[in-house]
Order: sequence, then structure tokens, then C-alpha cells
Amino acid sequence: MPTNIVGTKKHILKLLQEQNVTTILDQLKFYKKAHKIQSEYQLWQEGYQPKLMQREQMMLDRIDYIHQNPVKRGYVSDPAHWVYSSAGDYEGMDGLVEIERLWFA
Repeated sequence: MPTNIVGTKKHILKLLQEQNVTTILDQLKFYKKAHKIQSEYQLWQEGYQPKLMQREQMMLDRIDYIHQNPVKRGYVSDPAHWVYSSAGDYEGMDGLVEIERLWFA
């Protein structure tokens, strides 16, 4: 799996193309910003600001922020109820994808 944002983008686009997921590819092409001439697709949201996670608490704060998004949008009342979230994993339930909890040595 790629370890940087450019490699991740290429990997995702390659998988979408290999699987012929034209609906998503068409949307990524349609929503591409006109000034983004180096790519045919707009995968990442404009204004992406990577942050170096320097402490475990900083990582946990970011994870909690992400877990709260479906609640803020009114999709669920509890973050663990959102099937695509890892919030349940942090409450001892099994999620759709195995998560890594050991970020710092």
C-alpha cells in the first residue's frame, strides 16, 4: 500500500479503472477544479492540509473528530452506529476493516 498522498491517489484511481467503476470516475472528472491541469481527476478535497501527528493525544483527537462527522450530519445518534466508521472498534466491536491502534513506539 502506498505511504504518501500521491501514491495513494494513484493507487485508488488505478483500482477504480481496473474495476471499471465509471460512475465514480466520471464524478471525479466532473468535479475536478479547472485550474488543476496536472490531473484528469479530483480525488482529494481542495485545501488538504497534512498534519504531522506528534503525540498520541493529537491522533486520538483527530480520530474523534472524524468519528463525530456522521453524528454532526444527523446520520446517526452515536458514532459507533455508523457502519463505515472505526468508532465501534474503539468500543470493542468488530468493524468492517481491521484498524491499527499502535501509532507511536
